[in-house]
Amino acid sequence: MCKKSYTGINIQYPISQMIINKEKIIETRTYPLPSKYLNKEMALIETPGKSGTFKSRVIGIIKFTNSFQYKSKKEFYSDIKKHQVDKNSLWAWTQGDKWGWEVEIVKILSHPIEVTKKKGIRYTLGIQV
Repeated sequence: MCKKSYTGINIQYPISQMIINKEKIIETRTYPLPSKYLNKEMALIETPGKSGTFKSRVIGIIKFTNSFQYKSKKEFYSDIKKHQVDKNSLWAWTQGDKWGWEVEIVKILSHPIEVTKKKGIRYTLGIQV
């Protein structure tokens, strides 16, 4: 089987699992998705965060189909069922930029692939899947 190279995006556990399980269909960030990644297949790198007990690993292939800015706190929380960020979350609404990236699952890996190369802060280039 021929491996393909992807740019990887780092998403902390358990948020990564919410995306793979389609419970979270909008990823939220404080910046827009760079246009070069719009509709591009990417490796979802699940990072352990504070509660994971594993090394960073690729768990699926995703793509972001839209990137948009939330204009208000009210608009942000009207999408809570899509982004799963409540008012008590570390990623709750704050004054300033809050962006939504619509996520589409392309493929869920049957077995995670450990990331052996040094990860970037947000993105990691050249992930082989």
